[in-house]
Amino acid sequence: MSAEELKTHSAVHVLKGAVQRVLGAKWTASVHVSERHGRLTVKFDREPTGEELSAIERLANEEIAAGAEVLEFEMERQEAEGHFGDAIYDLFPVPPEVTLLKIVRIPDWNINCCNEPHVDSTLRIGGISLGKPRFRHSRGELELEFDLAE
Repeated sequence: MSAEELKTHSAVHVLKGAVQRVLGAKWTASVHVSERHGRLTVKFDREPTGEELSAIERLANEEIAAGAEVLEFEMERQEAEGHFGDAIYDLFPVPPEVTLLKIVRIPDWNINCCNEPHVDSTLRIGGISLGKPRFRHSRGELELEFDLAE
């Protein structure tokens, strides 16, 4: 993973935290990262308003600017599920035979199972700029594209 993809992937976790706060959308359906561009697709039942999108971008950039620590650690699956519940999971399944999970946590912001590397501080991301969202009514999914800020 390139240094830019490392930042972009880490930004996905920050963006997901902002989406959860503004829209209440909990489940990530997919993630795509390519250099300085990313896409977070979440299960959602409507197109967001302009005010909601502005709030998502603002909150994400505030969390980035705060320089929050990005923690990576491993936990036994049973212990992780007991401690964090289903908040660590998205819609892409973790095979049942996997008993040791890599957890990524931005305290008081986001927690997820994730086997990719991350920055150690949100400050290293620099900032994000949301693109035009795409709501897929038939699938109940909202795609949020973003670029790392220059």
